[in-house]
Amino acid sequence: MESGAWLTVVVVERRRNVSSGGPFEASVGYSRAVAIGDSCWVAGTTDAGPDGRSLHPDDAGAQARAIFAIAERALGEAAFGLADVVRTRMFVVRPEDIDAVTAAHGEVFRSIRPAATLVVVAALMNPSFLVEIELEARRA
Repeated sequence: MESGAWLTVVVVERRRNVSSGGPFEASVGYSRAVAIGDSCWVAGTTDAGPDGRSLHPDDAGAQARAIFAIAERALGEAAFGLADVVRTRMFVVRPEDIDAVTAAHGEVFRSIRPAATLVVVAALMNPSFLVEIELEARRA
């Protein structure tokens, strides 16, 4: 290389927005998942049906299992998988649902073992929602 010459390399990491077609994505203005480079973030996810209410009212375990299935599909659309998940955040409305939600988490992540947080909150977007879950994934 000649003296005084510079080589500039610009790497642009393409952003990929993934939609699950959920009832709130367009009106609220968010994506189910966003992937950039080797990272993917899955938005707070509920088991909302087309009417914006839970498909499994009063069953936190069923809501959690449905949420993990929705999140897994979103990860797949972004070319990630459950094995890439490094963090989960679970929000529950009722303390008595903690066991059901953590059991569902264990079914999915027992061998993956991401960093995990569970928080009891006062309420979620719709009174029929007992659980909301976020995931973060990173490819090694």
